[in-house]
Amino acid sequence: MKNRLKVYRAMHDLTQEQLAKELDVTRATINAIEKQRYDPSLRLAFQMARFFQVRIEEIFLFEDEDPR
Repeated sequence: MKNRLKVYRAMHDLTQEQLAKELDVTRATINAIEKQRYDPSLRLAFQMARFFQVRIEEIFLFEDEDPR
C-alpha cells in the first residue's frame, strides 16, 4: 500500500526513531512502512492518523491512487 508517512513525519520534524517511540513500535517498522515493504495493521494505521490528526486516507493510499 502506498503511503505518505515520510511526508507527514517530515512535516512534523520527526525522526523515524521519534515517531516509533510515539507509536510504541520499532524504528525498523517505521522504515519498512515508509519504504512500502510492510503494511501496518489497521490499528497502527489508525494510531498514525490520530497522531498526525488526519484521516487514514490522507496517509495511506490504494495502489492505483497517485500519492502526490
